[in-house]
Order: sequence, then structure tokens, then C-alpha cells
Amino acid sequence: MTVLEQRGAYRPSPPPAWQPRMDPAPLLPDAEPYRVLGTEAAGKADPGLLRRLHAELVRGRRYNTQATALTKQGRLAVYPSSTGQEACEVAAALALEERDWLFPSYRDTLAVVARGVDPVEALTLLRGDWHTGYDPYAHRVAPLSTPLATQLPHAVGLAHAARLKGDDVVALAMVGDGGTSEGDFHEALNFAAVWQAPVVFLVQNNGFAISVPLAKQTAAPSLAHKAVGYGMPGRLVDGNDAAAVHEVLSDAVRHARAGGGPTLIEAVTYRIEAHTNADDATRYRGDTEVEAWRAHDPVELLERELTTRGLLDEDAIAAVRQDAETMAADLRERMNRDPELNPMDLFDHVYAETTAQLREQRALLRAELEAEQEQHGESGEPGAQEGGAR
Repeated sequence: MTVLEQRGAYRPSPPPAWQPRMDPAPLLPDAEPYRVLGTEAAGKADPGLLRRLHAELVRGRRYNTQATALTKQGRLAVYPSSTGQEACEVAAALALEERDWLFPSYRDTLAVVARGVDPVEALTLLRGDWHTGYDPYAHRVAPLSTPLATQLPHAVGLAHAARLKGDDVVALAMVGDGGTSEGDFHEALNFAAVWQAPVVFLVQNNGFAISVPLAKQTAAPSLAHKAVGYGMPGRLVDGNDAAAVHEVLSDAVRHARAGGGPTLIEAVTYRIEAHTNADDATRYRGDTEVEAWRAHDPVELLERELTTRGLLDEDAIAAVRQDAETMAADLRERMNRDPELNPMDLFDHVYAETTAQLREQRALLRAELEAEQEQHGESGEPGAQEGGAR
């Protein structure tokens, strides 16, 4: 006799007919990426904003080329260039208010710099000096994340906690198309939608996860369509159109701040350079494809719009480029200085209060360094002056 056959046993009633939680139609992205430049919408865009976007794009492009050169000179261990993706980077930083938080991935150095972090400090991780070279709380920028998509649940957690505390804060989390194949991506979207957390997810679809093309990662109509499965709106935008990316991100930030919950935005762009200096992109893509995307360059698109509308002349363009050269020269000069590293820093910022185990490890390392200095007849603090340059 089964449980259901027993006398007086609980018998569940038939389940109700399935009903959708909500109408999925409003959550679906448009069939084509949203664009502003070259359309009637460009005439309604704020000229001051467009000029600022242009200046940051030019500065970002020069930052990319200078950082790439520093890698070739051995001053950086690695640099994942975002050349061709500058519109996404700059728009992400400018769409946020000062009180908001940015959660970048390893390729989002430009967004970090545009947010106000010192250009040299933004490269500290990639130089191999520290896990992060800046104070996340001072700039409201989380550390650059090298593991794929792990920053996304962190962004959701911060945004949810801020709302519980009553803080008017939005988190913007950046990730590449490759990161959408990670479990952290799906977990973050699910928690964000269930909690209606004030977070915006920006997926920079640059075509490849190192050498893996998007078609080998997903069969979805677009990455933006993945939003519907979690109960949030998905938006599709031309990732090389700085004005369009800024508008879509700003709308999503306002939506989140007003209590509307999260949004997933897919920015369709392209990685012009190799994945990093350790990658040979010619093994998996051809020059014809790269050149086709160069014709859709984000800097040239915005510059053409501004000059056509009489909002930018040759003198203004020259001034912007000179400012970018000044930034690059300062970056080059400071990055060419040898850093003063202190091995004792390994034990800082691990816990709010140093544990007994860390104190023991610190003492052991100090003793080893002091013994080594005595052996070589050196004097001074082990490794470097404690509290010195980082």
C-alpha cells in the first residue's frame, strides 16, 4: 500500500494551469542594436555630453596604445587592450553617479580610469605589484577582476545590501561575452531579478572569448535575450556608438535607482587587438574581418558626427589629442620608474583584524629577510621601507 492509498492520507489537489509570472514581451530586446549616431536621435543628444564622450574616447585610445607599448617594453606583465571597445568603457563610467559602484573585469581599465582612478594605479594589478593599486572605497570601483564573471555576484550583493540600508546606490557590472558562459553570470542574474536589486549588467560582446567565437558559446538569438529567462529586461545596443551606449546605460541606471530592478545590456562591439600580448589572434580570425570593424571605429564615428554638426573643429580635435599625449607621456614616465615593493605588504588588507596565523607568517618572513640581509651585509628594513611606495 502506498502512502496515497492509506486511509486519511494527504492527497494534493491537481496543480493549477500554468500561468506565466509576467508578460515576456516587454522584456525582449529589439531586433537590431540601438543606435544614435547617424540617426535623427543624434540631433537630440546633449552637445556637451557628446564632446565629453569624444575627449574620453581619444584619451582612452591613447591609453590603450601606450599600455600596449609598455607591455612590449617589459613594464607590464600583461595588458588586455580594449581598442575598439572604448565607447563601452567610457559610457559605463559616465553613466554612473558619484555614489554608485563600478564592478569591472580585467579588460575594463579604461572604465576604471574614466571613473577617476589614477592611470598608473589602474595598471598596478597588470604590472604584478599588488592585487589592486587603488582604494576601492575611495573611487567606488571594485578591483579589476581577472577570474571571469566573479565580480557579478559581488555587484548584486552590494546593490542589494545598499537597498536594504536605504542607500540610493546602483551597481554597474561589466563582463565580456565569454563571461556569460560562467556559472557566476547566471547566479548573479537570478539573484538580481529575484531580489529586484538595483544593478545593471553590461555585456561587451566583442566576438571572441580568447579564440572561441560567440557561435560556439551560445545558440541564443542574442546575449540580451538571456535576460528574459531571469525576469529582467534585455537591451541590445551598438557598442561602438558612444552616445547610444551612454543613453541605454543611463536609462537602465535610472530604472534601477527608481526600484525597477536589474537590466541586462548587450553591447555589440569588437576586439581589434589580440586577447592579450600572449595571444596570436591570426590563428582564429582573418584580417578582412578586423578591417571591416575598423571601419566602424567608435572614435571616428563620434568625431564624424560632431564635425558634421559643427560641434567640433580641427583646433578642438588637436587640443583633445594633445591632452591625450600629455596623459600618455605622464603614464610612460611614471611607469618607467622601478617600484619600491615591500614584502611585508603581503599581509596587509587580508582581514580587517590580522589573525594569529598571519602574524606568525609575517614574523617568519621578516626573520628570513633579515637573515638574508645580514648574510649580504645589507642594512635597513627588509625588502623596502615599510609603508613606502606601493
